[in-house]
Amino acid sequence: MSEAVKRWCYFAGLLAPIWLVVGVTFTGMFYPDYSHYSQAMSELGARGAPTQLLSPLINNYPLAVLFTLFGFGLMKTFPKSMLARVSGALVIVHGFGSMLAGFFSCDRGCDLVSPSIEQNLHNLAGFIMFLSLLLANLLWVFLAKRQLGVKWFVWFSLAVSLFVIALLPLMASAVESGEGFGLYQRLNYGAQALWVFVLAGLMLRASNFNQAKSR
Repeated sequence: MSEAVKRWCYFAGLLAPIWLVVGVTFTGMFYPDYSHYSQAMSELGARGAPTQLLSPLINNYPLAVLFTLFGFGLMKTFPKSMLARVSGALVIVHGFGSMLAGFFSCDRGCDLVSPSIEQNLHNLAGFIMFLSLLLANLLWVFLAKRQLGVKWFVWFSLAVSLFVIALLPLMASAVESGEGFGLYQRLNYGAQALWVFVLAGLMLRASNFNQAKSR
């Protein structure tokens, strides 16, 4: 893979978190009385929701492409590091999960009491998305200094992982209370997306530096 193509893959990683924020915000504008504080992002694409068809087209499917491109770029950048290639594969799995989560809608309100088969598949896709990106994140606790020579990214990756895990009990509590789940979910996924953004920026910077040295 040429350096130019790799840079496009890194740029996809930079764009994905921005796309996520803009896409969810934009889609929410077409859902009357939608609450980003209390409601899950999945409710934007829920069956019967006013944005059921719009949400996956704006959010899930484009994000699936962006994450897949970035993961592919990671795999091609570190052909001699098995862990780095695994991290890239996990990012690709995350993109695949995003596509599945958009294809299989949750029920109206994403009710967990008696979910349909389609919602169970949606929930499975969401779990795959969460776990794959968390594992990719954790791998860079061990990879950052060795592959990029950036010690602070080790601690950043660890901090993001711990923050994401720490939010899980709060998310579970919010499901029971019916208050604040949307906020905690956005903080959870937002932290993971920020990690992708920072890694993509580091990769792009390293690529530009190497290109400048070769001239």
